[in-house]
Amino acid sequence: MRMSRGPRRAWRLAVLALVAAAVATEWMKPEADRTWEGEVLGFVPYSFKPPTWQRIRDAYWNERDDRLFTPRVFGVGWAVNLHRAYMLVSGAYAGLGGRPSPSHAEPSRPSRSSTKSSARP
Repeated sequence: MRMSRGPRRAWRLAVLALVAAAVATEWMKPEADRTWEGEVLGFVPYSFKPPTWQRIRDAYWNERDDRLFTPRVFGVGWAVNLHRAYMLVSGAYAGLGGRPSPSHAEPSRPSRSSTKSSARP
């Protein structure tokens, strides 16, 4: 389903306004205090630092972070923590009667044939 021109333009304008606000926030600081990362409007994260592999991994596949949405590696807004998304989807699937989720997997049980004695009465 395609978005009509009006909402698409509004979305682009909002993103550009957030980027402009983030850059303006940094430019208003003294040069020594510029970190090029922070929040716009008190909740939208931004970072204009060069990305590193560790920051990319922490944003998109972080097993230690329970948040689904993490700050983006570069730019304004959020990234999706795919590990958390995977755990939520697998947990929901397990709740619907599917296989157990990876975090809730039961230990393997011995097969039925291995528990029977080979000696017959």
